Amino acid sequence: MSRTVPALSALACSTALVLFPSAAAAAPPPVVHVSGPLISYDANRVPLGAAATVTAVSTGSGRTIVTLHVFGLLPETDYGAHAHVNPCGTTGAAAGPHFQYVQDPVTPSTDPAYANPDNEIWLDLTTNAAGQGRARAVVDWRFPTGRSAGSVILHVEHTHTGPNDSGVAGTRLGCLTVPF
Repeated sequence: MSRTVPALSALACSTALVLFPSAAAAAPPPVVHVSGPLISYDANRVPLGAAATVTAVSTGSGRTIVTLHVFGLLPETDYGAHAHVNPCGTTGAAAGPHFQYVQDPVTPSTDPAYANPDNEIWLDLTTNAAGQGRARAVVDWRFPTGRSAGSVILHVEHTHTGPNDSGVAGTRLGCLTVPF
């Protein structure tokens, strides 16, 4: 697992800390990059050796761009995927609910006012014949300081958008811890 942050010279870092001490300490990293094996909660749908790469970029304009690349999954298969609030655990439930920029007071959240691709990170994909897939989400917000997502969970199906099941994508199949 790796985490990449743009390199700054020692002089630039010390100058930034002197001029803007609280901003430098509290600002989230502009780029998070994690690659590794997926924790599988269903070996039939997320086989041993399946892996993922997640990159999240926070832009100067206040947007967040998240990309997901998966490898070693079933060929030509639909998967739902979302950022979840907690890191991966021994069960899919350990990752908690979907991360929401504006939090729904009701859990689980199925209200389209909260469970939607503008308020959550939705990364649905369909794998190719080699079991590889890619998804990208762009939202008009950055993860708030002190409250961010901790993982990306793969689900059994693409995300629903109906009035009573918005955000639902079925069983949790696999997970990658991503410290957004």
